[in-house]
Amino acid sequence: MRIDLHTHSTASDGTDTPAELVRGAAAAGLDVVGLTDHDTVRGHAEAIAALPEGLTLVTGAELSCRLDGVGMHLLAYLFDPDEPELARERELLRDDRVPRARTMVRKLQELGVPVAWERVAAIAGDGSVGRPHIATALVELGVVETVSDAFTPDWLADGGRAYAEKHELDPFEAIRLVKAAGGVAVFAHPAAVKRGRVVPESAMERLAAAGLDGIEVDHTDHDEPTRARLRGIARDLGLLTTGSSDYHGSRKTVGLGECVTDPEIYGEITRRATGAFPVPGAGGPRPA
Repeated sequence: MRIDLHTHSTASDGTDTPAELVRGAAAAGLDVVGLTDHDTVRGHAEAIAALPEGLTLVTGAELSCRLDGVGMHLLAYLFDPDEPELARERELLRDDRVPRARTMVRKLQELGVPVAWERVAAIAGDGSVGRPHIATALVELGVVETVSDAFTPDWLADGGRAYAEKHELDPFEAIRLVKAAGGVAVFAHPAAVKRGRVVPESAMERLAAAGLDGIEVDHTDHDEPTRARLRGIARDLGLLTTGSSDYHGSRKTVGLGECVTDPEIYGEITRRATGAFPVPGAGGPRPA
């Protein structure tokens, strides 16, 4: 089985619609794909309706958190989307994205970058506006060459010249909410230092004690020594280890299935989840 548990659609900051994403996952030879848009489950219904036969969908979300002043993301899998506490927090996270993005656009303008809010909003479309949409506008203007190049201290990285804070969850509270909603909590790309500051690895023990289920080890932002170190930490703390592409469509160069999760780990995630179940595809033929 080929299992990719971290992807994004136009419901947040990907470029594929949820329907295009699941069709692309089937075409890429995946057996299981997780749709984990930022702070929203809005793309799940469309993905389920278009899910090709032979592909299974794991519903989820990537929650914005902050620990000791450092941003981190928590992948929440197979939770009950209607659980009121977690639904309320997701709404707060989404609602704060627009004023935050407007502030970053204003800071860029003050730095002499002729970026327009209207263009950023158009790039975001119906998705939850975020830094990748602003980064795309910077690429269009020729300010940076790639979206990744915008995530530096000069521009949009945490603490960067055009960075602005937003509402973010305490990760310990986020873990509690995910577990209360019957979900499984995995720390996304914990050592992605190229994105800016990361939560110190010493915090992993505290997160594990709070109920964290696993850490995302196999990720394109982790080199091999980092992956080996994270596997050791996970082994010591009894955490699951996942792998995934963090696919964003054409916004990044990473392809679906570039990193994958071991089937035994996937099986354990599904065993632990009580809020929702993986959805087997029956919405159309699998691409040849």
